Amino acid sequence: MNIIQIFKQFPTQESCIKHLELARWKGDPICPYCDSTNTNPLVKEMRHHCNGCRKSFSVTVGTIFHDTKVPLQKWFLLIALMLNAKKGLSACQAARDIEVRRPTVWSMMHRIRKSMVDNGELLNGIVEMDETYVGGKPRKGNKKDDDDNTPSQRGRGTKKIPVVGMVERGGKVKTEKATKDTLKSKDLNELIRKYINPSESVLITDEYKGYNKAASLLPHARINHSIEYVNGLIHTNTIESFWAIVKRGIVGQYHRVSAKHLDKYLDEFCYRYNSRNLDSSVLFGNTIANMLRP
Repeated sequence: MNIIQIFKQFPTQESCIKHLELARWKGDPICPYCDSTNTNPLVKEMRHHCNGCRKSFSVTVGTIFHDTKVPLQKWFLLIALMLNAKKGLSACQAARDIEVRRPTVWSMMHRIRKSMVDNGELLNGIVEMDETYVGGKPRKGNKKDDDDNTPSQRGRGTKKIPVVGMVERGGKVKTEKATKDTLKSKDLNELIRKYINPSESVLITDEYKGYNKAASLLPHARINHSIEYVNGLIHTNTIESFWAIVKRGIVGQYHRVSAKHLDKYLDEFCYRYNSRNLDSSVLFGNTIANMLRP
C-alpha cells in the first residue's frame, strides 16, 4: 500500500471511517460501552447511537485513533509511509510529507508502534542469537555523558545500550533491550526460554561467554569470529544483517534514540522484518486491525 493507493482508496474522512467500521465490526456495529448490537447510525455525524446505554459512539472509541484531531487519511498515509520505509522514517520527514506538526507526528508514530508489538510465537529451527550495542557518537558541544574526555570504547566496553536479538533462519526476529548487567549466562538463558522453542530448535551464537550454558537448554553451535565467519550452516550472518538495518535506520533516519523509547523502535524494525513477505495491502490491513483492538 503506497501513498498513491491511499489517496485513491481513501479520498475522504467518510471513506476512512467506513474502512475502519468494516475492519472492526464486519458491518455490525457494537457499542464499545455496553457491547450492545442494538444501534442506529447517525449518518451526518458519522457515528452510531446505542439504544442500550443511550450513548453515541464512533468506530475509533477505545482504539489508538480515539479522540484524534488529525484526519484519518493522514493517519493512513503515515502508516503506509512507516511500513514502506525499510530503514525507518524520521518524524521530521513524516511531518513534511503529511503536513502535520512534528510533535504531533512523533506522538502519532509512537501510537502506531504500539500496534507493532510481537505476537509471542516461539522461534523454531535454526535460530541465530547475538547482541549488539545501539547509540551514536556524541556531537561536539553536546557531551553531557562524556565530560571526562575518555575515548569511546568499542564492543562490550562501550556506553551504548545493549540489545539482544534472535532470528529464525528464513523466519521471524525478536529483540529485547538489555543492560550490561543482564548479559550474563542466566539472563541470556532466560531469553532463550522466553523466545525459542528448545525442543525444535538449534541455537547458533558467537564465542561470547554469556552463551556458555545455552547447551543445557537446547543444541548449541558456535562460530569463532576470530578464525572464521561461516562454517557450513554455522554462522550468525542473518542476525548481523538485521542489526545492519537497525543501525542504518537509527544513524541515518532517527540520528539518536533514547533508552526510554528504544524498545518501541525495535518493535517497529522487527514488525517490518517479520512481515517482509506479506503483500503491502495485507500488511496495511493487518496493521489497521491491530490499531483497532481495544
